[in-house]
Amino acid sequence: MERKNAWLGYTAEDEKKLEETAAKYIDFLNHGKTERECVSEIIRQAQACGYRNLDDVIRNKEELKPGDKVYAASMKKIIALFQIGKKDITEGMNILCAHIDSPRLDIKQNPVYEDTQLAYLDTHYYGGVKKYQWVALPLAIHGVVAKKDGSVVEVTIGEDESDPVVYITDLLIHLSAKQMQKKASEVIEGEELDILIGSRPLADISDDSKKKEAVKENVLKLLNDKYGIEEEDFLSAELEVVPAGKARECGLDRSMVMGYGQDDRVCAYTSLLALLQQEETPETTGCCLLVDKEEIGSVGATGMQSRFFENTTAELLDRLGSFSDIALRRTLKNSSMLSSDVSAGYDPMFAEVFEKKNCAYLGRGIVLNKFTGARGKSGSNDANAEYIAGIRRIFDDSGVAFQTAELGKVDVGGGGTIAYIAALYGMNVIDSGVAVLSMHAPWEVTSKADIYEALKAYAAFLKA
Repeated sequence: MERKNAWLGYTAEDEKKLEETAAKYIDFLNHGKTERECVSEIIRQAQACGYRNLDDVIRNKEELKPGDKVYAASMKKIIALFQIGKKDITEGMNILCAHIDSPRLDIKQNPVYEDTQLAYLDTHYYGGVKKYQWVALPLAIHGVVAKKDGSVVEVTIGEDESDPVVYITDLLIHLSAKQMQKKASEVIEGEELDILIGSRPLADISDDSKKKEAVKENVLKLLNDKYGIEEEDFLSAELEVVPAGKARECGLDRSMVMGYGQDDRVCAYTSLLALLQQEETPETTGCCLLVDKEEIGSVGATGMQSRFFENTTAELLDRLGSFSDIALRRTLKNSSMLSSDVSAGYDPMFAEVFEKKNCAYLGRGIVLNKFTGARGKSGSNDANAEYIAGIRRIFDDSGVAFQTAELGKVDVGGGGTIAYIAALYGMNVIDSGVAVLSMHAPWEVTSKADIYEALKAYAAFLKA
């Protein structure tokens, strides 16, 4: 059952909407290279569409009613948005859930050092990366530094045209005979992913003990002059190293998007946009849940394994005047979710790892993954047949181009999503997202057609 290329069925109006969606998405990628930046941009867009902070509703002891729009965020890294529907919420919600964290390099808590008059920042990679892909690239630093006085300094270095970038060196080809014999996983070791940040020594140093690290001292002085931070402030910093530069159109035909963090911000943004674009009060309460930490197992206070969503739903029920433990359990059990996460796009350059009848192709629409996991479906959700039939009906009735896939050949590898965690509540869940080329690389590629079809799919699901 080969699915046709979605581009072949588009009208001029479809193509106009597709390009508008892609342009908005590229802008979102450029404003959200970290979880914090994503949440900040999401709140800005949500407030512009009439969403209010649930904390304010609780503080003012307001009651919620059908049509109301609220959001709740935690630690500036996880957020849930709700549009209250006409039906009793205990009958369930339609939930779109994606993650907003992406593979990257994190700067360690004691990172600054100098070696032979070169200054570096020590890093620890986050999520599944091919370490060799992160060398010899222009890199940027994004994040925050929290100071003891309670102030928080936002840091962005390397994105403005006038900014310097930072860099990880690689061994020159002329001296790399031994390196070239190593396995790909060992060509660059994790402890070799240190960021080169300076080479100019500070000339005027009164403290003799610091003269041996004059380059380091110069960098620290520059950071102090611009941001008012000292070396000890790195102890309470969250600084992420990401590829420098903007997302762009890709291909001579401009049919694709190349950008950092498309796993999983391509699904996060289209899920968000689908909810924000709803104009009428829905029958069923719609929710967009965007979480952190998926790339490292959905752990921590801002990951899907936390009680954030459960607690937020409890607060929502309370403001609807219907909270009880059993009401909360019924609401979650009766809900339906699309675990909006990306899938591996078929790449003919690496055809040997794909099973061509059961893989995702760029341009053929949103991807449904009945299960993910590895080998014998280990760690997967494995959605039931009746739920998949219902999703098929929704997509077909709304003219959504979709395809089904597995993540590569059975014994080649595998991967997981948050679907199995949401399924613990007893709700129906299936993975659905956009096919990606070069997933987890510093720069990833998606099809504009698939981005547009994902938006259509998520919008149709919310209305079901």
